Amino acid sequence: MKNTRKMFPFLLLLTFVVCPGNAWAVQSHAAPEGLYVHQLAHIFYAASMCYLFWGVRQTAFKSRGWRFLQIFCVFMVMWNVVAFTGHSLVHYIHHSDFIREAGYLSTHLQGPLTGVKFWYYFTQLDHLFSIPSFFFLYLAMKNLYRSSCEDVKI
Repeated sequence: MKNTRKMFPFLLLLTFVVCPGNAWAVQSHAAPEGLYVHQLAHIFYAASMCYLFWGVRQTAFKSRGWRFLQIFCVFMVMWNVVAFTGHSLVHYIHHSDFIREAGYLSTHLQGPLTGVKFWYYFTQLDHLFSIPSFFFLYLAMKNLYRSSCEDVKI
């Protein structure tokens, strides 16, 4: 019974990996209110990350963990700017600008390449900012945890 409890999360994860369904990770918003609320959320999230960055910078804490937290904030602000820009540019892109031969993962931009198409393509690579940000958040939490454990031992 104890081995079954330990194996259940692994088997569940394995089931989701081997037999995936539709993830529905891309959410479209009803026009126009959903987009407005979503864009405002990006603005407020970026502002909160700026405030957190400023707050950490003003404190006396100068350890590596706090510096990693500041780097996380910078990356998240950049992600919000890129995502906000991408959501704004979607109004200037038409469905005919893309070639979808075998589904979503094989989508290509159709020429000629304009500035709007280039920036829209760049903003779809927002994971280049979000993934490093979460890595720095992990490093921040790890270093802050270790430093708190060292303080307790003393």
